[in-house]
Amino acid sequence: MPSAADGINAGSGCPQDIPQALLPERIAHLYGCRGLSTYRIAPVVGISRQRVTRVLHRAGIPVKPRGSGRRRLPRGAGAAVPGSLLADLYLRHRLNCAQISELTQIPARTVQDRLRAHGVRLRTRGRFNREDRLAVEPEVLAETYLRAGLTSDEVGKLLGVSRAVVLRSAHDAGLPVRMGGPAPTRGPTEIELITALYADPDVQQVLTQHGLPTVPPGAPVWQRFPVPARLSADLAEELYVWCGIGVHHIELLTGQPADTVRKLLHATGVTLRPAGGRSPFMRRWRASRAGLSSRRSQSPQAGPQVADADGHNL
Repeated sequence: MPSAADGINAGSGCPQDIPQALLPERIAHLYGCRGLSTYRIAPVVGISRQRVTRVLHRAGIPVKPRGSGRRRLPRGAGAAVPGSLLADLYLRHRLNCAQISELTQIPARTVQDRLRAHGVRLRTRGRFNREDRLAVEPEVLAETYLRAGLTSDEVGKLLGVSRAVVLRSAHDAGLPVRMGGPAPTRGPTEIELITALYADPDVQQVLTQHGLPTVPPGAPVWQRFPVPARLSADLAEELYVWCGIGVHHIELLTGQPADTVRKLLHATGVTLRPAGGRSPFMRRWRASRAGLSSRRSQSPQAGPQVADADGHNL
């Protein structure tokens, strides 16, 4: 059975793959003869990288240490590159540390250290982190969604993004968003969601008990919460169950991604509401606004009234 120690490589005329061979023989061929890493072998043979490693160990084939095949940059490489340029590549051009390393010949770990020393807060890891989400500029939304009266679907098609991106950007910016579904016969037709959430007495009480600050709208969630607020299981459950707000609402109040909130609630044993429809908070908010509007129309001579989110006069 060939191994890396045999000196057989891609240039020795061995076949690219031997799919008809037994799994151990095939893996040994790909690793020793073709020189593929365990990461590259795993999708080829359809098993996990860990299992590939175990097969090689059982076959007596020495496995190279992790990262041994990576390109090593010389010590001091890229020392002349100013920190301001690294920050510009990272913040304005949205390159990650690995891409900056390729471009500047500075090791990726050194890129991270120099960005931190330059006062740059590193983005959260992952392909779909909060900072790299698509967003629509507030000025564009104001022109297309508010002044032109286009729907979120129409704005999305015009800009090449989904309606979810349009609505999330509008909520982040604190713009009034039109209510979905059939036009209401009474009550509000639009909502400034973040403002409405903070104005709700139940939400206020829970946030105050857990020491969470009020962070007004006007920027994407990663700018409003550079570091997401600590979200305990108790806090998530109280907001979702007792206050009746949704997982995306909790994201707007804590900076924690909605998927993280959803997983935390599931792990806590909370039964999530079915997708679609309005949350209890939204139904409560609409009812309170409709009640306030009705009382004002019935009392034209009365002075202005102030009501809380449950429709009670203050």
